[in-house]
Amino acid sequence: MVKTSAPTGVPLRGWIGPMVVLTLLAALIGTMYLGYTSDPEKNLHDFPVALVNQDVGDVMDGKTVNIGDQIADALSQKIPSEKIDLRRVGINDARQQLSNGQVYGAIIIPGDFTKRLSILAAASVVPGDIERPTITVQTNPRAGTYASSIMQRITDRAMAQVNSTVGAQLTDQVKAKVNTELTGAARLQLAKPIDVVVSPYRPLPAGTGQGLSAFFYTLVLLFAGFSGAMIIHSMIDNVLGYLPAEYGPWFRAPEPRSISRWRTLLAKWAIAAVTAPVLSGMFMGIATLFGMPIDQPLPLFLYGTLAIIAVSVTGLSVLAAFGTMGLLVNMIVFVVLGLPSSSGSIPVEAIPRWIAALSSFEPMHQIYLSVRAILFFDGHLEAGLSTGIWMTLFGLTVGLLLGAVATHTYDLRGLYRLGVPHVAEPGHPQ
Repeated sequence: MVKTSAPTGVPLRGWIGPMVVLTLLAALIGTMYLGYTSDPEKNLHDFPVALVNQDVGDVMDGKTVNIGDQIADALSQKIPSEKIDLRRVGINDARQQLSNGQVYGAIIIPGDFTKRLSILAAASVVPGDIERPTITVQTNPRAGTYASSIMQRITDRAMAQVNSTVGAQLTDQVKAKVNTELTGAARLQLAKPIDVVVSPYRPLPAGTGQGLSAFFYTLVLLFAGFSGAMIIHSMIDNVLGYLPAEYGPWFRAPEPRSISRWRTLLAKWAIAAVTAPVLSGMFMGIATLFGMPIDQPLPLFLYGTLAIIAVSVTGLSVLAAFGTMGLLVNMIVFVVLGLPSSSGSIPVEAIPRWIAALSSFEPMHQIYLSVRAILFFDGHLEAGLSTGIWMTLFGLTVGLLLGAVATHTYDLRGLYRLGVPHVAEPGHPQ
């Protein structure tokens, strides 16, 4: 049987293979990246929002009334539970969750809400200056600028319905009392009786790029580890003679050394570990040079070092275990699947569930949680730093085990690289 091949003698599958791999990779990239940006509000699920009702109520027409309770109940019923995780909590719990980035915002009904509404109703028929009762919507820009905009749109729609409902009830009550036609000014005043004030909880400081600095610092750490693994892998393999190197027209292919896969991987790990703190410190220096505020320098330096080591060690282990195919595996794990599920640009609660599920183990999301907690939430463990650290250590452990098991297995089975044994033979370079 004659094999179809190109004039160079390379089988046809050798030319088609790269096209197939590239097409499949591009399809995966397109699905992930376009899927997570398609319609964030349509994809909303479990979006955490705090609801605080401090209203103590008031006596109206001889009855004790609490309009705040009515509004809180209405919001709980009208806001879709499959999209929004509306948490009815006290003011202290709300502030704590805002401070730790556990909610994207809070709706706060003040203690004198009902009293102010009753005063407003009386003022609609009795001349005098009066202020409308206020409901405060606090966004949490430190948890994500895009999440804050989603929070504001959600509450705008919900509070518009509340304003309309309360306004209609208040108008009917006033009409029943006075038995006369209300003036145009009074009707307008009663139609929208609630003043909704939107304000950020702990605004972002200058130099953070509207909160994007945490996301891009995450990218810097991840790419340092990811690209560092590829650079260390190829350059050390060239030094040891297992991979040729081309520099323009120059070609370098030294004789391969007698060294086991395990010892080779150990050398690569050591280089990655020694370089990581240098890179972490350098990134902090560059960030400071460009005016990015870093209130917790030591935690950022230490975690940055850990993240770079974890990614580079795991990347090197994947390359040691899978060879050239490891380049594709690393790209898919660290970049293709990582960016859409990182929550750095769009929160995981606003992307399709099947992409959001990746965030439970994807390295980029864990690094982002830690960096965001250090930069924006004073390094609080509850703000995601604890989860990020443990998941980074878990990823590092998996990488160490994968590399150790794979290289030891290959060495014990005599699967030598380029057929060169571990122990040097007479006349063979050490």
